[in-house]
Amino acid sequence: MVDSPSWHDEYPFESHFLDVDGYQYHFLDEGEGSPLLMVHGNPTWSFFWRQLVRSLRPHVRAIAVDHLGCGLSEKPANYPYRLDDHVANLVSLIEQLDLNDITMVVHDWGGPIGLSAAVQLKERISRLVILNTGAFPPPFIPVRIRLCRFPLLGSFMVRRLNLFARLALGMATHRQKLSRPAREGLLAPYDSHAHRIAIDHFVRDIPATPRHPCWQLLTSLEQQLPQLSDCPTRIIWGMKDWCFNARCLEMLTEILPDADVTRLDDVGHYVMEDDPGSVVQLVSDFLDVPTDNSPPNGPGHGIDAGEI
Repeated sequence: MVDSPSWHDEYPFESHFLDVDGYQYHFLDEGEGSPLLMVHGNPTWSFFWRQLVRSLRPHVRAIAVDHLGCGLSEKPANYPYRLDDHVANLVSLIEQLDLNDITMVVHDWGGPIGLSAAVQLKERISRLVILNTGAFPPPFIPVRIRLCRFPLLGSFMVRRLNLFARLALGMATHRQKLSRPAREGLLAPYDSHAHRIAIDHFVRDIPATPRHPCWQLLTSLEQQLPQLSDCPTRIIWGMKDWCFNARCLEMLTEILPDADVTRLDDVGHYVMEDDPGSVVQLVSDFLDVPTDNSPPNGPGHGIDAGEI
């Protein structure tokens, strides 16, 4: 009898940890060469980048972080989980690993986090790859996300019922349904009320008015991002995204008018789940390296992820 595929089979990587603010900050670090630094959003984790890591690690140093409170990183109960905290943690990783010639890859909340770090450390950044995200105060907040922001009720829905992460499994793709290993992998680190604390904070950190602290941070990023306009940039956008829609893409291209833009017409928000082959090919072409499209259950590296 053959065992059913597991999400662990799709994530055959060694875990690494960095001390950040006294907490364990998890990241993948596969391969050698110029770093390809991948920054996830909410409610995903480094698992989201697994196919990009596996395909490109023969040619680059593929690094994928888990923000504190996410993935295999520590999930402290009393941490503030603010946008500027996540940016500071990413900056700390870049500096402690002494990364240079970085290709920064961002998605969702990874956009404000990764791009803010890139602005601060622009001498270390060589290229940008941007998937559905924003680098400015949101032009709108969808109703289905607003519901998760109601005082008390929102946190109950997000943390007790795990609705935000669970509903995303169906709402964030358009072309195809997620496989069972993909669904299980995306949810695996968020298996309890305590482990969903960062998901809740990310939802509440979306600024609806200029009075919100994140509004000013995102406004500052929007103003500073043109400093990276000379950095070669590839934007890969799922056009069936109901959250980061075509208006967000238009705003981003106004800030970075020289970016190379690829629109994936039948792809939703989880671009790496809906059309990983296109993203892998576009990124490898951008970096001028071949790809290794080996199956996900190839030889592993004894990950610690089996403990969760």
